[in-house]
Amino acid sequence: MTVPPLIVAPSILAADFARLAEEVRAVENAADWLHVDVMDNHFVPNLTIGLPVVQSLRAATELPFDVHLMIEDPQRWAPGYADAGAYNVTFHAEACDDPVALAKDLRAAGAKAGLAIDRDTPIEPYLDLLPNFDTLLVMTIKAGFGGQRFIPQLLDKVRAVRRHRDAGHLELRIEVDGGIAADTIEQAAAAGADAFVAGTAVYGADDPAEAVRRLRQLAERAADGQ
Repeated sequence: MTVPPLIVAPSILAADFARLAEEVRAVENAADWLHVDVMDNHFVPNLTIGLPVVQSLRAATELPFDVHLMIEDPQRWAPGYADAGAYNVTFHAEACDDPVALAKDLRAAGAKAGLAIDRDTPIEPYLDLLPNFDTLLVMTIKAGFGGQRFIPQLLDKVRAVRRHRDAGHLELRIEVDGGIAADTIEQAAAAGADAFVAGTAVYGADDPAEAVRRLRQLAERAADGQ
């Protein structure tokens, strides 16, 4: 698989759940990943989709699945998503006692391993763990709710991770999630992010595929200006 320099991952949290397969196909020729938000009504207040939906959708599209687990006890559940064919499985640092061990389990199951950092969690304690991960997901909102307003101050975490990645020559994707839209994606790209989760900005548009292409253009422009 050729890895593009920038990733745009539409979040199906903002899609029409009654038409999920159609909504996925609407972005199939434009998106790089499909972002799948799994919430358990424990780690976060909301309850969304789980493994059976991921398994069903896997048969409906060739898009790589970027699964974001906002759940308690990810050690128990995360490997199942890798087994179901997820390309990247990201779990929250706040929910896991041994992130490195779970990352090894995910890689052994054939998936990329991602670590997510929520709004109120400092990034510094996790910087030394990054060589064990393929993706670092920085929340630019509070995890658990779609449609929130982007918090620009959280990009300081992205800048810190980018400096650490570049200094250590790490192969790490830096992803941002929360409030990413045409008026915020350039800020995130300029801060050093190279993967962008967009929900409402894609599925709230008249043409979701064109919205993805536009977001990528804006991110590329900002990244080129770094």
